[in-house]
Amino acid sequence: MSFGMAFQDREFEVRLFRLRAMLAAAIAVIILIVLSVRMLSLQVAQHELFSTLSSNNRLQQVPVAPTRGLVYDRNGVVIAENMPAYHLEITPEDVVNLPATIAALVEVVNVRPSDIELFYQSLKRERRFEPIPLRVNLSESEVAHFSVNRHRFPGVDIEARLSRHYPFGEMTAHVLGYVGRIDQNDLARLDQSNYRGTNHIGKLGVERQYENTLHGRAGYKRIEVNAEGRRLPNKELNEQSKAALPGVDLQLNLDMALQKVAFDALGDNLGAVVALNPNNGAVLVFASTPSFDPHLFVQGISQTEYQSLKDDQRQPLFNRALRGQYPPGSTIKPALGLAALVEEMPQDTITCKGHYRLPTDDRKYRDWKKQGHGKVDLKKAIVESCDVFFYDLAHKMGIDTMAKHLAQFGLGRATRIDLPGESRGLLPNRAWKQKRYDMPWFPGETLITGIGQGYMLITPLQLALLASGLATGRIYQPTLLAAQIDIDGTKTLQNAKLIGKVSAADAEQWNLIRDAMEDVVHGKHGTARGQGYGAKYRFAGKTGTAQVIGIAQDEEYDEEKIEKQYRDHALFIGFAPVTEPQIAIAVLVENGGHGSTAAAPIARKVFDAYLKPKYAGK
Repeated sequence: MSFGMAFQDREFEVRLFRLRAMLAAAIAVIILIVLSVRMLSLQVAQHELFSTLSSNNRLQQVPVAPTRGLVYDRNGVVIAENMPAYHLEITPEDVVNLPATIAALVEVVNVRPSDIELFYQSLKRERRFEPIPLRVNLSESEVAHFSVNRHRFPGVDIEARLSRHYPFGEMTAHVLGYVGRIDQNDLARLDQSNYRGTNHIGKLGVERQYENTLHGRAGYKRIEVNAEGRRLPNKELNEQSKAALPGVDLQLNLDMALQKVAFDALGDNLGAVVALNPNNGAVLVFASTPSFDPHLFVQGISQTEYQSLKDDQRQPLFNRALRGQYPPGSTIKPALGLAALVEEMPQDTITCKGHYRLPTDDRKYRDWKKQGHGKVDLKKAIVESCDVFFYDLAHKMGIDTMAKHLAQFGLGRATRIDLPGESRGLLPNRAWKQKRYDMPWFPGETLITGIGQGYMLITPLQLALLASGLATGRIYQPTLLAAQIDIDGTKTLQNAKLIGKVSAADAEQWNLIRDAMEDVVHGKHGTARGQGYGAKYRFAGKTGTAQVIGIAQDEEYDEEKIEKQYRDHALFIGFAPVTEPQIAIAVLVENGGHGSTAAAPIARKVFDAYLKPKYAGK
C-alpha cells in the first residue's frame, strides 16, 4: 500500500469518527433534554398527582359505619335502640383450614347453617385479611365458652359492636319492622358508597320507610398499610379521618302505653287495632296479632325458623292492620246514613220483618235479627244495626252513589300512611265490575254492599280513617312520624296533611248520625249497649259483623256448629269523646263473632287508657 493511500484512509476514519461522535453527542443531548423535560414534568407540573398516588400506596381509606338513629314514641319512650353486642369474626388468611375451623366452632358456639352461608357470601366480597362475621349477637354464655377455647382458633376473635334492639319486641314488630343483613336485593336500592362498613339495613316498617334518615352518612379513617395492603399496627392517621355522621332520631306519634293496652286486649286473637287522632291523622296505636320477634331477623334468621313462621297458619308475619282486607260489615252504616241525608233522600220509616225482598226477586235478604226490628227510622237503624233498613236504603241510593260517598272517607284507595306495603282495599261500583269481570252490576249486589258485604274490602287502617271522618268530617293522612331530631337536638315537626272533607252536611244531619252512634254504646237498645257503662266520658261507635262464608237460604247460622276459622269477623269503629273527639279507633277480631262482644270491649280499654288523665278525679 502506498503512503498516499494510507494517509487518505486515516483522514477518512477521523472524519467518520468525528461524525459519529457528534451524532452520539447530539443523541445524548436530545435524551438529556427529554429526561430533563420529563423530570420537570414529574417533579413540578405533576408533583401533586404523583404525590397523592404515592400516598395512596402507603395509606388506605377504611369506611366507618354511622350509628343508626334511635326511635321514640310520642312520650319519649325508646322503642328502637342500639345495644352493644358480641360478634364472632374470622380473619380468613390467619386460618389454616377454614372449613375445619368453622366445623370446630359449631361445637363451641351455636353457628347455624344460615350463618355459614352468609359468611361464605361475604367472603367472596371481602379481602382475606379483613375480619368477616360468622355469628352476631352472641350470648354471654357463648362468649365465655369461646373465650375458654380461644387458643384453639387462631384467626378467630370476638368483637363488640352495636346491634339493633327493640325493647317491646313483638308489640312493635309490625309497625317498626326490623333491620336485617344486607343482601343482593338491597344492593340494588342503596347508595353502596354510603353503606361501606354497614352490614344491616331496614327491611320492613318504619325501619325501611325512613332508612335514609335513620342510617346517617358513612365516614372513613386513614391507616398506613404495607406493599401488600395489610394494615400496619398503630398506624391510624386521625388527622386524615372523617367522622361518620350519625343517623337522625325519629319521634313517632305512637303511644306505647296505648299500644300495650291494645296488644294485650287482642290477646291470642287474630286481629288488629288502629287508633288515630282525628284532628291531625297522628297514628296513636298500630297493633296486629299474632306477631313475631324482630330480633330473629336482626341476628340473621335461619331457613328453618323463617319457614316455620311462613308455614304458621296464624300468619304472624302478616300485618293485618296494614295489609289485611276484610268486608266492613255494618261499620259503614253511619256513613251511608249520612250519604242519604246529604242526597236528601226521603226519610221514610219502614217496617222490618226480618227479611227484605226486591220487587222482582223472590230471594229473601235476611236481617241479623230473625224476628225483625219493627218500625225503623234512620237513627234506630244505626243504633240497632237493622239490615233491612239499609237493604232498602242501598236499593234506593244505587251502588254508584254509595261508592261516591264512601270514597270521601278514604275507602277503596291507599291512605298513603308512612309505611311500605299498604293494601288499597276495594270499593266496588258498576264500572269496576264491568272492567274486572266483564259483567253488569246486579241489584242484589247493591243490597249486600249496603250492609258491608259482597265485593267490598277494607283494611283496619281504612276503618280507622272512616271513624276519624265520622268524628270530625275531615280526613287527614295517617302519619306515624311526629318529628325528626337532629344530632344537636333540633326537632323538625311533621305537619298534618288534610287530604279530604266529607260532603257538606248541616249540623242537624251530623248530630243525627253522631247521636245514633252514641246510642250504639250508651243507649238501651244499642248493639254495643253496656260498653259505655261506667265511662266518665261519652263515646260513639258502630259494631260490625262480617261473614266469612255464605249461608244458604234454607240454613241458619249457628256459630257453635261452625269451625272457628269460618266464623264471622268482629268489628268496631268509634271515637271519643263525642264532643271534641280526640281519638278514633278501629278494631278487627278475625273469626271473633260479634263486634259487640269481641271488638267493642277492646276499643273501650284503649279509650279509657287514653282519656284517663283528662278525666282523672271526675
